[in-house]
Amino acid sequence: MPRELSGLTLEHAEAGEKPALFPSNSAETINSLVHYYRGELGRMTSWRDRIDRTSNWAITMVAALLSVSLSTPTSHHGVVLFGMLLVSLLLLIEARRYRFFDVYRARVRLLERGYFAELLGGRSEIGTQWQAAISKSLRSPLFLMDYREALFRRLRRNYCWMYLILLLAWLLKITSPKLQPDGLPVERAWTDVVANAALGPLSGWWVIATVAIFYVLVLFGSLHVEPDDGELAHGEVHV
Repeated sequence: MPRELSGLTLEHAEAGEKPALFPSNSAETINSLVHYYRGELGRMTSWRDRIDRTSNWAITMVAALLSVSLSTPTSHHGVVLFGMLLVSLLLLIEARRYRFFDVYRARVRLLERGYFAELLGGRSEIGTQWQAAISKSLRSPLFLMDYREALFRRLRRNYCWMYLILLLAWLLKITSPKLQPDGLPVERAWTDVVANAALGPLSGWWVIATVAIFYVLVLFGSLHVEPDDGELAHGEVHV
C-alpha cells in the first residue's frame, strides 16, 4: 500500500472521519450495493454458463456415441463403455465448476434475501447478518460445499439420466442378436451375453461386475442427499 494512502487513511481514522472511498450517506451506500449486486450476479451467471456448457457437451457426446454404437452391428460395445468414462470425466469437471458457482450464488442470494426481500416487503429495519456473512466471504473466500457434495448434486440433477441411457444402450448392445458382429452367437443364452460383454483381454464376467459396481455407486450418489443449512435450505428453486 502506498505510504500516502496509508497515512491518509490513518489520519482520517484518528480524526474519527471516514475515508472518501467509503459511502458517506444512504444514497451512496445503496448505489454501492447495486453495483456490487450486478458484479456478483455477472460472476454467478458466468459460472452457471460454464456448468450448462459442460452438461451440453455430455449430452451431445452421449447422443453421438449412441448413434455410432447402435447404428451398426459391427461397432463394439466398448464404445458405450467409453461413453460412460467420458461422462464421468465431464461430471468431475462440472462438480468443480459447481463449487465456484455455489460461492457466488450464495452471495447473490444473501443480498437478495437479506436486503431486497426485506426492502420490498416493507420492513423499516433491515438486519445486518447478511452483511457480515458477505463481508466474511469477501475477506476470505471459502467453498461452501465439499467436492463430494457437489459431485452428488450434479449427478442427481442431470448425469444420472445420462448414465441410465448409457446402461440401457450397453445392455441392448450385448443382449440383442441383431446388434452383434457377424460370426458371434445369436442365441439369447446367458453364456452368450457374458461372451459378448468381453472387452479385449478382460472376460465378460469382469466387465459385467465392474459395470455393476460402478452403477451401484451411481445409484448411491443419485439418491444420497447431504444435509444442508446454507442457501439450499431456503426455498426450492435451486440448480
